[in-house]
Parts: sequence; structure tokens; C-alpha cells
Amino acid sequence: MKHLPSLLLMAMLASTGMAALARGETIAVEPRPITEWKAIYGMIEAQERVPARARIGGTIEILEVTEGDLVKAGQRLAVVKDDKLAFRLKAIDAQLEALEARLATAEAELKRGQELIKRGVITTQRLEQLTTEVDVLQGQIRSVEADRRVIEQQVTEGEVLAPEDGIVLDVPVSKGSVINPGEPVAIIGGGGLFLRLSLPERHADDLVEGDEIEIGAGENGTTARKGRLVKIYPQITGGRVQADVEVPGLENRFVGKRVPVRLPIGQREAILVPAAALSMTGGIDFVQVKTGEEILRRAVVPGQRTRINGEEWIEILTGLVPGDEVVIGDE
Repeated sequence: MKHLPSLLLMAMLASTGMAALARGETIAVEPRPITEWKAIYGMIEAQERVPARARIGGTIEILEVTEGDLVKAGQRLAVVKDDKLAFRLKAIDAQLEALEARLATAEAELKRGQELIKRGVITTQRLEQLTTEVDVLQGQIRSVEADRRVIEQQVTEGEVLAPEDGIVLDVPVSKGSVINPGEPVAIIGGGGLFLRLSLPERHADDLVEGDEIEIGAGENGTTARKGRLVKIYPQITGGRVQADVEVPGLENRFVGKRVPVRLPIGQREAILVPAAALSMTGGIDFVQVKTGEEILRRAVVPGQRTRINGEEWIEILTGLVPGDEVVIGDE
């Protein structure tokens, strides 16, 4: 970026005599580099917008969240019920009962065959047939039980869980509505919050990741907090460039809220004097200029105000030239 960071500027000004001055002292004015700021609005956005999706289709039987709720990863948000799964479970249970009855009969036949073969009443081939019949029925039961576990898992997947910690941004469904597999039940904003900026493309080359951003700019150059430019998107859309600002402790009550931001976009030179050097008479601003042994009052046009090392300084647009000695207050 073609500007000096605020801290570096303050250090330069302090080293050149622009620290706190006592009344009656003089200061020789000369052009100083100052940061050019652009006032815009940023929008609070969630780092991640993750949908909590239904894993099975059916009817939403329970809905436990609404917009604005804070949720934890794995927390149940809703329950989707599919009546067909209950019918399939009943059918499988009936099938299991029939197979288990046939298995009990086959096992009894096998046990009797084992006794008969000792007396030579049946052949070995017949005993092997009885053993095979028991093995087949046991395999069928295991297969049906596996099918039952699959359906039980599908019933369990009717619970819609939060994918991560965050705030519920949107709930596009309601209790009793029908939903298909993969449809979102809620949108979760997670991963923390940041400010999304949208700037005219002419400022794209002035943005540098890591720059300090002033958030919630107040009066007289004071700011509520500082942020840091963490990402600049390379895609320019509609003549605007997108950028993200990281702000510690950003309020998460309203996602999408607009916040005033002051963004450094360049550097220029200006003549600055302490605010104490100005006085007003008849609606006109004056400063006292020392010329030789005389002190004269000179009308000036003040510009923007800024704070340096806790002191308020004012840019002078016209009325002073480099080299003028300005008196701070009354001698």
C-alpha cells in the first residue's frame, strides 16, 4: 500500500516536534505525510455457512431450533420420521420369527439324527443334509438381522445434528413439513465472524493484507476498535473487490449487520497544526504566526481532524505555507 501505517506516522510526527506542545510554544509548519482514509460500511458475516442436512426423507416430527439459537457440534436440531421404516422393521421381525422357528425344528432334527446315526438307523449323507439345513437357516437369520440393523441405522439417521458450533442463521423448514434426503433443515454460521468489505475496483491496488483497519469510526478520529485485513479476493465482480477484515470480539448477535469502517487507501502530504493553535472570531478561524519579533493573526481554512499521541491536530488547507512559525495558544 502506498501509505504509512498509523503507528509509524505517529512516531515520525513525534520525532519531528509534533508531540504534545505547551501553550505559547511555536512550531515551524511543513508538509507532513498523512494517511488517506475512505469511510465505507462492512457487513458482519460468518466465516462458514454450513447446512445441517437431513440424511433420510420423511416428515419433520420434531424441530428444536429457530433463527438466532446458539448450537454445539453434534447437538440435535430436528428429527425426521419415515413411517415406511417402521413397517419394514415389523416385516423383518416377522421374517426373523419364522426363520428362528424353522431353525429350532432343524436343530431338533439334527440332534435326533446325531443320536440315530450312532445306532446306524440313518446314513451319514442324511446327517450332512440336516447339518447343512441348520447352517443355511443360521446364515439366513444373520442376513436378515443385518438388514434390520441397516434399517435401525436409518431410523437413527432421522436425527439432524449440528455440523459444528455456531449460530443458527436460517431454518427453511417447519414442523410437519416433508423433506427429502440431503435437504437443509438449518443453516449454521460457524468458525467465528468477520467483516466483509466491498470496495470500488480503483482501490484494489491500495489494499494490502495485514493492514490495520479502523472499525466503528467515531468523532474526532477516535475509533471503537481495530481490525486487520486478512484476505483480499482476486475476483472483481461488478466493478467491486471483496475483502475480509478480522476483528477480535465482534458481536455475533446480528449476522449481516452493517458496521462503519475507515480503510487506508493512500498517502498524501498536508500541513498540520495542533488544535490549540486555532481560534475563531466572527466565524473565521485564525492562527497566530510569528514573523520576526511580531505575532500576527492569520485567517486559515481548516480541514480534517486527527489524533496523534492523544493530541488533536488539524489540517490547514489554506492560509499557511511551509516555514511559517505558528504559536500554540497565547504567549
